[in-house]
Amino acid sequence: MTNKNQSRERILKAATRLFHLNGYHATGLNQIIKESGAPKGSLYHHFPNGKEQLAIEAIQTSASLIAAEIKEHLNTIADPIEAFQHHIDVIAKRFDNIEDADSLTTVPFGLIASETALVNESMRIVCEDTYLCWEKLYKEKLLANGYSDEQATNISTTLNALIEGGVTLSLTQKYGGPLYRVGQMLPLLLKK
Repeated sequence: MTNKNQSRERILKAATRLFHLNGYHATGLNQIIKESGAPKGSLYHHFPNGKEQLAIEAIQTSASLIAAEIKEHLNTIADPIEAFQHHIDVIAKRFDNIEDADSLTTVPFGLIASETALVNESMRIVCEDTYLCWEKLYKEKLLANGYSDEQATNISTTLNALIEGGVTLSLTQKYGGPLYRVGQMLPLLLKK
C-alpha cells in the first residue's frame, strides 16, 4: 500500500471510529485530522467533499464488510433458521464483555441513519441502500429454502429491523442478550 493510500485509510479509519463514538453531527473534521495524524490538506485531497464524503465512504466500507460477513454466515449452514441464528449469535458475541468502543469497528447504521435521514438526502440514500443490500441477502437465503417471494420479502425486512434494534439494545446494555433473544424467536418468525 502506498503512503497516499495509507494516509487515506488512516483518515477513513479514524472517521469511522469517531462516527461510531460520537455520531455524524458531533464529529468534527479537526477531530478526524487529529486522530488520523494526517495533515489537513491530505484530508481534503482524499475527500474533497469533506465530512459527508467521509461518512458516506465509511458507511459503504462498513456495509461491504458486513455484507460479506452475512454471506459467510448464511452460506455456512443450509437450514435457514440455524443459519440466521448463527449470524445473530456472531453479532451478539461482539457485545458480550464490551469494555471499549474500539472493539466495534463499523459505523453504527441506526445512529447515522436516524441522525441524518431527515436532513441529508445523500446520507439517507446510502443508509437505505445498505439496509436493502442486507435484506436482499436475507431474502436470497429464504427464497433458496422454499419461502415465497412475499414471505421472503416480509421476513427479511422484519429480520433486518430486529437485528438493528437488537444491536442498539445490546450496545446500550453492553451485552448481547437482546440479540440472543432475537435469535431464540427466529423459529416463530421463519415458520412457513
